[in-house]
Amino acid sequence: MAYDDALAERLRDRLRDADGVTEKKMFGGLAFLTYGNMTVGVHGDELIARIEPSDTGSALAEPGVRPFAISGRTMRGWILVAGEALDDAELDRWIARARGYVATLPPK
Repeated sequence: MAYDDALAERLRDRLRDADGVTEKKMFGGLAFLTYGNMTVGVHGDELIARIEPSDTGSALAEPGVRPFAISGRTMRGWILVAGEALDDAELDRWIARARGYVATLPPK
C-alpha cells in the first residue's frame, strides 16, 4: 500500500529535530519511532498515532478517528486519524499526544 507523501513530509518537518526519532517503513506505510517505540506514522492517507491504551475509547469518539487493525486484529492504544481531519493544529495535537505517551515507555 502506498502512503501519503505529503502527510509523511508534514510529520518529517515536525519531528526532524526531535531527540531519538527515527523513520522506518512499517505496516505498509511509514513510521516514526522514538527511541525504538512506534510513535506516529502514515498508513495510506491516514495518521497512525500511538496513545495511552486506556484513552482509546475517548479518542475514537473524536472526528475522523477509527481503530487501527492489522490482519483483522484491533490494537488498543493505536488509532488512525483521517487525513482530511488533520489541519496543522490537529496534526500537532495528535503528535504531542502520541509523543507524550511514548515518552512513558522504556527505550527499545
